[in-house]
Amino acid sequence: MATVVIAIDESKFAQYAFRWYAEHLHKEEYKVVLLHALENLFMKDMMGPGRHEEFNIKAEKKAVALKELYTKLAQESQVNPEIRVERVDTKPEHAIVDIAHKENAKFIVTGTRGVGVIRRTVLGSTSDFIMHHARCPVVICNMD
Repeated sequence: MATVVIAIDESKFAQYAFRWYAEHLHKEEYKVVLLHALENLFMKDMMGPGRHEEFNIKAEKKAVALKELYTKLAQESQVNPEIRVERVDTKPEHAIVDIAHKENAKFIVTGTRGVGVIRRTVLGSTSDFIMHHARCPVVICNMD
């Protein structure tokens, strides 16, 4: 069974990418992993004890909201995914590439915010990183 990893977050760009995948690429035999990599990098060290607990509560609420949102989108699109929100000790784009590799993904789907060349060059881009570092094909969905 081929695995497809779709990077998700709460943005309209990620939702568009999921819908585009469902309409254009999905096959019933695919194992679909909707993945949100929640950056946990140095959070414990950067925050005091109360702030870390606050971060955990917000993270858990975000995870529940994402799972609810994508469960609804999946039902509408007739896709039966595994929805994962994983805390990672690295940047999300690194985790997406690593997890896709571990899952032996056939391909990765991600959205893009469509930022300009200068901003992307200075700040970097999650989709650019995934495209250049993944060991499998990457589908980048742009709303424009």
